Amino acid sequence: MEGEIKNFIMVWASALLSLWYCHMVGKIISKGAIRFFAILPVILFLFFLPLNLSTIFLGGPTSFFLAWLANFKLLLFAFGHGPLSTDPVPLSFPNFISLACLPIKFQQNPEKPVHEKTSKGSGHKSSLNYGLKIAVLAITAPIYLQKDHIHTKIVLLLYALYLYIGLELVLAVVAAFARVYLRLELEPQFHEPYLATSLQDFWGRRWNLMVTSILHQTVYSPVTSISSHLIGRKWAALPGVLASFLVSGIMHELIFYYIGRKKPTWELTGFFFVHGISLAIEIVIKKAFNGKCRQPTVVSRVLALAFVVATALWLFMPQVIYAEFDVMARRECIAFINFVRDNITTDFRFKSLITLNKG
Repeated sequence: MEGEIKNFIMVWASALLSLWYCHMVGKIISKGAIRFFAILPVILFLFFLPLNLSTIFLGGPTSFFLAWLANFKLLLFAFGHGPLSTDPVPLSFPNFISLACLPIKFQQNPEKPVHEKTSKGSGHKSSLNYGLKIAVLAITAPIYLQKDHIHTKIVLLLYALYLYIGLELVLAVVAAFARVYLRLELEPQFHEPYLATSLQDFWGRRWNLMVTSILHQTVYSPVTSISSHLIGRKWAALPGVLASFLVSGIMHELIFYYIGRKKPTWELTGFFFVHGISLAIEIVIKKAFNGKCRQPTVVSRVLALAFVVATALWLFMPQVIYAEFDVMARRECIAFINFVRDNITTDFRFKSLITLNKG
């Protein structure tokens, strides 16, 4: 544990130094190919850094923040796009590094009054909302101890629940610290995805909105622009959707490799490819019926959630077991508890020794 903490500090110190360099490059080199080649070594370096960590609780978020979010934002920054580009006035260095490597983005209309920000559809959560989700984790967690006596699909469903709530809570904590540090209103990352009425609604407006935004700018928009010249504007969105989901699948394979160091089986990519194809079909149907083919909200929510859960249990969650994330998480929790206990005991003995010597 102690060695991993030292590596964690080293990784993030190296990342911050690299981002400082990119911030300086942005000041002296105009957007375009020259800026891209100037920061390309940093992009490659950020892909390498997570390999220095081997835990799920430190290595997992670090690989997501640096190898995915920071690198994709730097790619946009190289060509004058994305949240890091604020021409003609550049971002301050604290804001630059915060936006680069954290799953946050500034509220587009921060001047709105509070009651508008917390209105229906804003995505902002109350303390009660998070409290209920923590309670769900606390209530269902003991079931994990009986997993050997429970059907595999039920266990996978519980893991999916833990993964969603855990990810939302982690991102909410990161955003809360950033909000206090930056003194700015930040947009939420999740908007109750279990209430989605379609795949478009789930992936575009409810699930991990930071990733959605980054993929939209780095993959969807360029591919759609190129496709519009080849197949026309009406259907140009389809290649953009497929490309976005394919890239997302590959990045998930990479993140899973960083954490578990297991050879990819490409089932994660298959999961996102299935959803990309399904979302493309959904778009085609909506265009064919001009949006008139609508089901009752309750029915559409049940169908959307059922499809997401079924495909996750089929392709996504088995990879969590394959990578042994559950085993790693349990082992690391025990190691952390022992680490804290040993340090508290050592500190207590040290203070007691000093007291005796003084006596």
